[in-house]
Amino acid sequence: MAFFPPIPLIRRNVIIKKLKACGATSVETAKTLTEAGVINPNGFKRITDKLVETNVIHKTVDGKYYL
Repeated sequence: MAFFPPIPLIRRNVIIKKLKACGATSVETAKTLTEAGVINPNGFKRITDKLVETNVIHKTVDGKYYL
């Protein structure tokens, strides 16, 4: 049986970790995923959208994210 790494879980954790590390904790300190250091910020867009939908992270009107 083949093993498939839990890519969505890894990606979710990376986004949260990067936003926390750069201090993106409010609208005023929000960062784009690129500014936060997320590699390939447009990859796995559905995971990012799900984090926003479930209020794990928040998105500003100008496309920045914060915890």
